[in-house]
Amino acid sequence: MAEYLILKLKGAMQAWGGHTYEDYRPSLAFPTRSGLLGLLGACLGIKRSQLDKQQALDKSFRFAVRADKRELTTKKLVDFHTVEGVVKIDGSTTDYPVVTRREYLLDAEFTIAIEFLPGATYNLATIKQALAKPIFTPFLGRRSCLLSRPLFEAQLTSNTLEEALSQIEPKVGVIYSEIPTFDNKVLIVRDKPLLNGKRQFHDRKVYVKH
Repeated sequence: MAEYLILKLKGAMQAWGGHTYEDYRPSLAFPTRSGLLGLLGACLGIKRSQLDKQQALDKSFRFAVRADKRELTTKKLVDFHTVEGVVKIDGSTTDYPVVTRREYLLDAEFTIAIEFLPGATYNLATIKQALAKPIFTPFLGRRSCLLSRPLFEAQLTSNTLEEALSQIEPKVGVIYSEIPTFDNKVLIVRDKPLLNGKRQFHDRKVYVKH
């Protein structure tokens, strides 16, 4: 048995960035690892320049996400921006503004179960305190995506991430886990940041249970 921290992510809009092509910023259907790192890092007051603290946080936990609303009730919104200095394939930048599209999830709700690893720099007690009194304002993927409720939901004891999620209402929904505890579909997503000061990412396996 282990202690798990349970978060609820709820807001009018959320955006969890998928693979980016400069002028198109899609959102995945569930929170990403890089997004969760940013969320927790904001609560802890970790700055973008503090790569050592970002790396320590990344090595402190693993997690699973449950989508609490059916896909039919969660829709996407696309808005448009003009951006200067967009990088082209040859590495140079454009001379003129480029129209970019950004996706947002509407009416989405997620439950996250976090398991902290032995010897973690940032443990359950530290993160729980940061959630109660965040140093920087947390948001749901992008600054325009505000929370409509507190992040903290519960602290509980369970055997696995999946079992921990089953104790929290609505108790059903699609689960996206870092732990291969069930024989289901495997997704490869590029959302594990290299944490080298650049927007670069590793691939990560996500195990999906419907």
